[in-house]
Amino acid sequence: MSSVGAIFRREFASYFATPIAYVFIVIFLIAASWLTFSFGSFYERGQADLNAFFTWHPWLFLILVPALSMRLWAEERKSGSIELLFTLPIDIWQAVLGKFLAAWAFTAIAIVLTFPIWITVNYLGHPDNGIIFAAYIGSILTAGGYLAVGSLISATTKNQVIAFVISVMVSFVLLLAGFEPVLNVLAGFPQVFVDAIASLGFLTHFQNISKGVIDVRDLVYFALLVGACLYANTIVLQLKKAD
Repeated sequence: MSSVGAIFRREFASYFATPIAYVFIVIFLIAASWLTFSFGSFYERGQADLNAFFTWHPWLFLILVPALSMRLWAEERKSGSIELLFTLPIDIWQAVLGKFLAAWAFTAIAIVLTFPIWITVNYLGHPDNGIIFAAYIGSILTAGGYLAVGSLISATTKNQVIAFVISVMVSFVLLLAGFEPVLNVLAGFPQVFVDAIASLGFLTHFQNISKGVIDVRDLVYFALLVGACLYANTIVLQLKKAD
C-alpha cells in the first residue's frame, strides 16, 4: 500500500500546485451558498436544519465533480506521462486507487469547508446535528460515486472535454434513476421494478443518509459502485497498456 500512498501524496499535492484547486473550492462554496440562501429559501423556511443546503449537493456534483475527474487520466494520456507511470514498479490498480483517493480527499475538503453554514444554523436555532453530520457523510459518499464514474470515463479518452461531457451524461442517468418524477412515471410498472431502478440512483441513497439514517444498504451501494468503477478503470488502463 506504500505505492498507493505515494501516488496519493503526489496527486493530492498537484491540486494545490495550480489554481485549479482554489478555483474549484471557491466555485463550490459560492454555488452551494447561493443555492442554499436564494433558491433554498434558507431564512424564509424558518426551520433550524440544512435541508435547503444538502438538497442541492447531488446537482452541484453533477457538474463540478466531472470537471475535476476529467483530468485524472485523460490528461495523463494526452501528455504521454501515462507511459512513464506504466514503467514504474507499481501495479495499475495502485495508481488508480491512489489517484481516486487523492481526488476524493480534495473533494471532501471542499465539502467540509462549508462548515460556516453549519455554524450559522446552530447560531440561529437548535438543529439536529446528528442528522447534519450524517448528511455530510452522505454528501462525501455521493461525491465519491461521481468521482469513480468520472475516473473510469477519463481513462477511456485523451480528450478532457469528451471525458467531462460523457461523465455528466452517465452521472445524470444515475441521478435520474432515483429522481421522484422519474419514479412517478414508472408507477405503472411492478413495484419491484420501480424499487430496483430507484436503488441504482445516487439520489435515493443520498436522501436516505441525509435524513440521518445511515443504512448498511446505502453504504454497500456506494462501496459496490466505487469498487466496480475502479475495477473497470484498471481493466481499461491495462488494455491501453497492452496496445
